[in-house]
Amino acid sequence: MKLSHEIITLHTKNPFVIARGGDTEYRVVRITVTGPDGAEGWGEAAPSKFYGETADTVVAVLPMLAHCIAYMDGWSLEAMEHAMAKCVRYNGAARAGVSAALHDLVAKRLGVPLYKLWGLDPTASPPTSFTIGIAPDEATLRQRVVDAESYPVLKIKLGTNWDERIVRVVRELAPKKILRVDANAAWTPKSTLRIVPLLQELGVEFVEQPLPPGDLDGLRFIRERSSLPIIADESCIVSADVAKLAGVVDGINIKLAKCGGLREALRMVATARAHDMLVMAGCMIESSLGITAAAQFAPLLDCADYDGAALLSDDPYVGATIDGGVIRLPAGPGLGVTMRET
Repeated sequence: MKLSHEIITLHTKNPFVIARGGDTEYRVVRITVTGPDGAEGWGEAAPSKFYGETADTVVAVLPMLAHCIAYMDGWSLEAMEHAMAKCVRYNGAARAGVSAALHDLVAKRLGVPLYKLWGLDPTASPPTSFTIGIAPDEATLRQRVVDAESYPVLKIKLGTNWDERIVRVVRELAPKKILRVDANAAWTPKSTLRIVPLLQELGVEFVEQPLPPGDLDGLRFIRERSSLPIIADESCIVSADVAKLAGVVDGINIKLAKCGGLREALRMVATARAHDMLVMAGCMIESSLGITAAAQFAPLLDCADYDGAALLSDDPYVGATIDGGVIRLPAGPGLGVTMRET
């Protein structure tokens, strides 16, 4: 098994800003796995600086991952993902990109979409949310909500000094939509409990990651007092974290760039179900190649947040779509992703 790569620069339609900051330009890495027979599988690494990764660190670690799987049986997906995790403990986005490429290759060889290989029905996928990032002013916020008119579920990024006004404006413009909020670890227990009654009044469905990742006692404290469900994102990286969060939060948010691969993502789903927790999956800013890999297990989810490619102005691929919030997977073998004609 050989690995090759290409760094691709993606641009968002609008500055994508969350509580930690934001940008309009994002570098991802397309990873190609080539088997001894010349067959190829594609995957994408969408690194996040929050987890210590950039496109450059992905490229730097790929030779180590290539060495791990060079002489392994190309059908042994579980063994290869385990070997990569043992070889490189962190670098989840890099490992996830290789994992996606390996799964793409195997399903292509069998001539079926990956979701069929797993026995999943794509029509069982929940609707995906569309993210309303932090805007510089109210006029811009209003325009972004209008631009998201076709999406029935909105995820509102908070963590500002005008959070309450943001939610009120969005609800005013979208009176019948499902609303979710994500503070990206920017709140305190006190500020969370202060705003929750307003969020409930405005019909918000749940609150995602209100506190810093390591503050599990704080998460437990607010969950015991909150009238809304609390979902862990930055606090939940891999399946081993799920059991620690049982009784602390109501659900988890899975991301391939955090957990390091599709096999680990499936373990996270199973572990969360075993603890009767809500299961959500999300994404980084990534192309349709990355989104399509994550969307393969969408039928196993309660909630989805797969809008990373829909936020782009220059997606280089054709893959899964989320028009109107409905997740539609390609029917082609493997991930079913193709290059977009220019």
